[in-house]
Amino acid sequence: MCGKSLNWFFPLFRLVEKLLFGTAGIPLSTPSPADTINGISQVRSLSLSAMELEFVQNVNISREKAPLVKETAKKNGITLTAHGSYYVNLNSDERPKYHASVSRILQAAKILHACGGYSLVFHAGFYLGKTPSQTYGQVKEALKELTASLKDESISLWLRPETTGKPSQFGSLEEIVKLSEEVENILPCIDFSHLYARSAGKFNSNEDFASVLSQIEKSLGKEALKNMHVHLSGMNYTEKGERNHLNFSECKINYKGVLEALHEFKCAGVVISESPNIEGDALISKRYFEGLR
Repeated sequence: MCGKSLNWFFPLFRLVEKLLFGTAGIPLSTPSPADTINGISQVRSLSLSAMELEFVQNVNISREKAPLVKETAKKNGITLTAHGSYYVNLNSDERPKYHASVSRILQAAKILHACGGYSLVFHAGFYLGKTPSQTYGQVKEALKELTASLKDESISLWLRPETTGKPSQFGSLEEIVKLSEEVENILPCIDFSHLYARSAGKFNSNEDFASVLSQIEKSLGKEALKNMHVHLSGMNYTEKGERNHLNFSECKINYKGVLEALHEFKCAGVVISESPNIEGDALISKRYFEGLR
């Protein structure tokens, strides 16, 4: 496939016209009560432009509160995304676990849509002893089921399977890009820190980062580079991959190289900081990117 049609979501694609920087969750500096509403206002106070709602343990925004979240984000000019549940495995052969995984993604998508958000990230699953090809087939069918359900309910947002930090997890760059080619309304979440950890630190050069963006452009078209969802943080790893997130200053990840590649390819979308000092590294990224010429 040489490019991907974005027509169904084209109005949403037009909303994000440059690279926006934001936090994974409520900024640490948010005044009490540090809730979603005050967090959105604090993101603006920090001169950031995006916030990722953290639904990783549960969907912690009610249907009743969602319109207020949407209104607050709109008033402050903040773009919202979300990270879905950690408790997802679309490759599970246990039907209750599989259906629970699908349900968790759908629930997060519905609330994010009600909040005015446009992009939902999640980890798709684990290989669990299956071959990558077998796992890919099951995940693909699950995503087709999910996107059909969302379309039936007129919920227009992007589902973003994420590149993952351990080789035991489904989510190599090739797998995520191929899913985006083959399933309607799927686009990648590129977590450069996960790719760094997945390779035990070997994936860390400007050329490596540029190769990712080249592959996206070749497989999904230039429009996909204008609709990026990126995670970026420091990262600790072992020979088995990701261990835990760190601040930029605590590790050797070449975050400047990531930002330089995004600038070189004229990417638009969101860059979400998942470092422990979430707004600190988000601001470092934003300021460095804005200084590139």
